[in-house]
Amino acid sequence: MKIAEFFGLSKRNGASVRSGGRAISSLMQACRGLLSERGEVSVSRMASEVLSTYRALDKAGREAFFDRLAKEFSPDPQKVGLAGDAYRKDPSPENLARLQRAVEPPRQELFRRLNVAPGGTRVLVEMRGHLLKDAGPDSARAPIAGDLKHLLTSWFNRGFLVLQRIDWRTSATILEKLIQYEAVHQIQGFHDLRRRLADDRRCYAFFHPALPEEPIIFVEAALTQGMSDKVQPLLDPDSAIVNPETADSAIFYSITNCQEGLRGVPMGSFLIKQVVEDIGREFPRIRRFATLSPVPGFCEWLRQNGASLAPAAVLAGLDHPKWSEDPKLRQEMQEVLVPLCAYYLMRAKRGKEPLDTVARFHLRNGARLERINWLGDISKAGMDRSAAITVNYRYRLSDLEHNHELYTRDYRVAASREVELLAKQATAPPPKASRPQR
Repeated sequence: MKIAEFFGLSKRNGASVRSGGRAISSLMQACRGLLSERGEVSVSRMASEVLSTYRALDKAGREAFFDRLAKEFSPDPQKVGLAGDAYRKDPSPENLARLQRAVEPPRQELFRRLNVAPGGTRVLVEMRGHLLKDAGPDSARAPIAGDLKHLLTSWFNRGFLVLQRIDWRTSATILEKLIQYEAVHQIQGFHDLRRRLADDRRCYAFFHPALPEEPIIFVEAALTQGMSDKVQPLLDPDSAIVNPETADSAIFYSITNCQEGLRGVPMGSFLIKQVVEDIGREFPRIRRFATLSPVPGFCEWLRQNGASLAPAAVLAGLDHPKWSEDPKLRQEMQEVLVPLCAYYLMRAKRGKEPLDTVARFHLRNGARLERINWLGDISKAGMDRSAAITVNYRYRLSDLEHNHELYTRDYRVAASREVELLAKQATAPPPKASRPQR
């Protein structure tokens, strides 16, 4: 009898089905057995069986499993209290070690043992992805996702990641996954992908030995003359290929984290910085490294807060289906929205950090908020999320450490003088604007 059958799991029409609480109780019993096992071969075998059974669970089964993990594999409060009292009375290395053992959830050791199984890392990444999708930050299951993040941060640190340039000669398996995973600017098939991998483009990805031929995170860059302000020319699959030797700028126009279970595990900053160094060595003429980034939360913020900052006609214009084609309305909106975007990026906060997720990422990496571009992305997504605005964040290797330190210590936003003046302009009374014609 297979373990899935023993645990009360079966397959119906190719779908996984959980038969009831008895199945989850049997799975938890197997997890306890895995924690108590000492033989290396037995640990690997039992871990494989537990992971195979977990993958057969449906959504309800996973939720029941996570609830039991949270309840039965958490630290014992009494043991933590006693160990803490002992350490306060006598802060010896022995008491510190005892306290550390007491506060570590038993499920962390369970995850370490599950990782021993062939393919265990992949399943644990999937497990955290399920947790992030199914459980909110205030859920009782959130600490389980935190435990997995703690372990995955160690297992996916820079020392284990392998940087690889992706070009048209890369395996078809990886190329297909780029099309599948691209999250910023959708790749419209292999013709589009081939243009993104041409001589005047660069694509790099991090890989991990435990996930062969599975990109962890990848970045796409265009080698250009001057700092690009519009993304559509970079995405045109029929655009002419230019000689990369004439380029003086590298523009990062897309960065995609491929694994939901690795969200929040820091890898993107390492990727961009290493790619900057690699491109700089290959093309010494390139001295300007910048992103062409979306402002994904700008329109939502405008609708929630713009009444006191912008004329009603401009806010109404955001819902006008073809506002960018109306020259008068387009000009009026530009005069209001560009300064407001600067204000949003520099003043709108989530706690002490910028409200915008993309801004947080690049500023934390040490980049500078360089320029705000009007009509930089006229795609539907760009219009709906960012009012067609794009932003250049500039990466200067000589300034990265200084900017990073100022941001992490004081949450200071490094910005060009131009952007600072725009943000100040947005605090003035909004200009009048005509109503959009429908």
